Amino acid sequence: MEKVAVIGASPKEERYSNKAQRLLAEYHHTPIPVAPGYEEIEGRKVFSALKDIPENVDTVTVYIGPQHQEKIVADMVDVKPRRVIFNPGTENPAVYDQLKQAGIDVVEACTLVLLKTGQF
Repeated sequence: MEKVAVIGASPKEERYSNKAQRLLAEYHHTPIPVAPGYEEIEGRKVFSALKDIPENVDTVTVYIGPQHQEKIVADMVDVKPRRVIFNPGTENPAVYDQLKQAGIDVVEACTLVLLKTGQF
């Protein structure tokens, strides 16, 4: 199963990033929370930045707005996941070409819907 970095992970159960972490685990993927300021979310070690994850990441799912994505996009290009999912409200067409040129698939979709419909 895939290792999925959850950018903007939250310990708050009502947040979509938290729901995504739980559903990813339920569907036997490995969620990797990325959020400065936390040590652990949903029983998993939290990384302050995508580039700090010591293992390969298959997918990045984004839960932060475009105004906060500049550094993360640079990290995505360096880390080179297979794909990046921009969830509703995080879409950032200004960076899609940069990611695609790095060989990264760009998807605008809801991670929760992708999982529940078998399209993940």
